[in-house]
Amino acid sequence: MAIKQGLLALLSRGPRYGYQLRAEFEASTGATWPLNIGQVYTTLSRLGRDGLVAPGEQDEQGRVVYTITEAGLAEMERWFSTPVAQSDRPRDELVIKLAMAVAAGTDVRPVIQAQRVATMRTLQGLTRAKRANAESPAQRLVIDSMIFQSEAEQRWLDHCEAVLAASSQTHQTQERQP
Repeated sequence: MAIKQGLLALLSRGPRYGYQLRAEFEASTGATWPLNIGQVYTTLSRLGRDGLVAPGEQDEQGRVVYTITEAGLAEMERWFSTPVAQSDRPRDELVIKLAMAVAAGTDVRPVIQAQRVATMRTLQGLTRAKRANAESPAQRLVIDSMIFQSEAEQRWLDHCEAVLAASSQTHQTQERQP
């Protein structure tokens, strides 16, 4: 997700200043995606430059309140209506790591086992977070997604072990044949 669209979505609910946006963004994502306040203000500056938000006057505490523009609402609606393509997601480092370990002739089993343990710890932490943050539907959606991804990763690691075991057996059988 692009941070700029997330900030636009929050601004669609009404004017906000940077620290409010940061807090609401983190609350909406169940604190799974912490934002640096500098990143928030840099993004707001770019959104202003692009005509998607309008900075207002400073309030009594010196905070600038931002408002979404019509162009910003249109951008947010475009984002909501456009599916996220696989090619828009970052490459999966774990997939690349396992592929490179196989290509290098490394024993992949310890790599898979280390990942399995780490993923299980992550899954346990997410389950605790889900219980603690059950009142917020936005947080629940984010945490559920992360739980499902962790569960899918565990299934994929099982699959990797099965494929590598079958490949090893095929290779051993071929070596024994005259």
